[in-house]
Amino acid sequence: VDSVVTIVKLALSTLGCPEWDIEQICSVGREVGYDGIDFRGYQEQLDVTRHPLFTEQSDTTASKIAHIGLRTSAFSSSIRLCDADAREANVTEAERLVEVATAFDADRIRVFGGGDSDRSTDELARIGGDTMNAILDIDGASDLRWMVETHDEWTSSQDCRRLLDELPEEHTGILWDAAHTIRLADETPTETLDILGDRIEYVHIKDAVLDMSHDDATDDGYVYTLPGTGDLPMNDVIAALHDDGYDGWLAYEHEKRWHPSIPEPEEAFPAFVDWFRSLE
Repeated sequence: VDSVVTIVKLALSTLGCPEWDIEQICSVGREVGYDGIDFRGYQEQLDVTRHPLFTEQSDTTASKIAHIGLRTSAFSSSIRLCDADAREANVTEAERLVEVATAFDADRIRVFGGGDSDRSTDELARIGGDTMNAILDIDGASDLRWMVETHDEWTSSQDCRRLLDELPEEHTGILWDAAHTIRLADETPTETLDILGDRIEYVHIKDAVLDMSHDDATDDGYVYTLPGTGDLPMNDVIAALHDDGYDGWLAYEHEKRWHPSIPEPEEAFPAFVDWFRSLE
């Protein structure tokens, strides 16, 4: 039986290399063993749909990626489905994303749940459903998969399940950020997969060590570190994915853009591939 190590596809997130140009992203990605690129920002621009490499120069950029043997695994957007006040902005961003994703032959878009924490989960979920339906009215949007990340108000698997109740299953799924459900929802990987496994179609993975005193720690006191060297049970995540039969994308989300003190991408990107392959 093939292990998850042999059947999943690895992607690097550009969140981990905010200073690199597209040539370096492609060459390093291919050289160290990735299969794809998850675009979350490019250099100074967080929203790649506003950068010329992804608009008027999209054909050239997409050709560079394909020529070197990589794919665009996803575009990670800033859309927050459950933010009622941002509905118009969300739909406008989605319009740009559909155009860019089509140009890059990408079929997945990451969105957040978000929303006003003063509202009930049920109300937020209904707002999310309304926004998603408006997005799906965009020409070409229904050809893509819109993935809600386990993040912010939607880190608990049970809450995510409630949001999924409002979203059309044929066009939406879950992006499981394993570090979030472990740290913030206090779920084991198996518990998350028991609840969301049938809707998970993309995974973000990273490791971190608890250090409340560190200047560059997250709000809950974690500092991102090289895979396999932190406190998070990343091996258990991979084992649970294997047991669940997962065969999709596994994206290494090294949050260098947000946390400049963590290891440089030249070290982190190969370290992830080495750690992952060591699990086989």
